[in-house]
Amino acid sequence: MNALVLLQAAKARGIMITTAESCTGGMVSAAITDMPGSSAIFDRGFVTYTNAAKQQMLCVAPDTLTAHGAVSEDVAREMAKGALAHSDAQIAVAITGIAGPGGSDHKPEGRVCFATATATTCQTETVEFGALGRDHVRAAARDHALALLLGQIETFPPVN
Repeated sequence: MNALVLLQAAKARGIMITTAESCTGGMVSAAITDMPGSSAIFDRGFVTYTNAAKQQMLCVAPDTLTAHGAVSEDVAREMAKGALAHSDAQIAVAITGIAGPGGSDHKPEGRVCFATATATTCQTETVEFGALGRDHVRAAARDHALALLLGQIETFPPVN
């Protein structure tokens, strides 16, 4: 997914974006801000690698982390909503997953949970990228998050 397409679509709609990233460690934010003119559409990014950071910066509930674990759609949802609440953006994307190496039978390497949030909606999904290796899982998660953002942006009408 080309971040330039995302930039143009967000600009055409007057949309600001925020990110909440765990396993991608800021790669989505970097892809967006690599584009000249990104300051018109990118408000801020949160890299919350630890559970404590998710709680402190995004208000992810300790009970949610205990009940579902950091790699879950429930945590991704709370991350996206927290990023939206702590920013001036209209759209948030959140990513939490197991880039590898490692994982378990219950949560295998390559499992990544995503959420997108707006003022009125929040959608989650889990993608099983497989044991592609850490770099490839992270890159695939970055690209998927950019595509999810574009899909959300396109639901907003262009500004006149």
